[in-house]
Amino acid sequence: MNADRIIDLILFTIPALITGLIAYHFFKEHTKNEDGRRRYLLKKDLQTNALPMRLQAYERLALFLERISPNKLLTRVPINSLNKNSYESLLIQTIEQEIEHNLSQQIYVSSKCWSIVSAAKNATIQLIRKASMLEKTDTADKLREVILTEMMERRAPSDAALAFIREEVSDLW
Repeated sequence: MNADRIIDLILFTIPALITGLIAYHFFKEHTKNEDGRRRYLLKKDLQTNALPMRLQAYERLALFLERISPNKLLTRVPINSLNKNSYESLLIQTIEQEIEHNLSQQIYVSSKCWSIVSAAKNATIQLIRKASMLEKTDTADKLREVILTEMMERRAPSDAALAFIREEVSDLW
C-alpha cells in the first residue's frame, strides 16, 4: 500500500512541478518583455525630448567651426595694430572665446565628434602660430596675407570637422 501511495504521490507531483516550471518560465519571459517595453518607451520619450537639444548642439558647433575658419576669422577680426604678435594673440583669443561659449555642447554630441571639433580648433590655432613664426611674416598685414595664401592652397581644418558633423547628424534620421 505504501508503494501505491508513493507512486500516486509521484504521479500527482510530476504534473504539478511541470505546470509550476512552465508558469515560472512564462512569468519570467513576461516580466522580461515588460521591462524591455518600458525601457523602449522611456528611451523613445527621451529621444523625442533630447533630439531638438542635440540638433541645436550640432548647429552651434557648426557655427563655431564656420566662425573659426581662417578665411572668416580674418575678415571678422580687424587688425588692431601693425604688430603681428598682438594680432596673433587676438586671433587665438577670439578662437578660445568662441570655444568657451560652446563647451556645454559636448554633452549632446558624441565624444568622437567633440574630439574632431577640438582638433579643428587646435589645428587652426597651430596654423596661425606657424604663419606667425615665418621670417617673411613681420607685420599683422603680412600675417593675414600668409594665412589667406595658406587657405588658398589647402582646406581649412574646420572643413573636415563640419563634414563629420553633417555625417553624424544625417545618422540621427
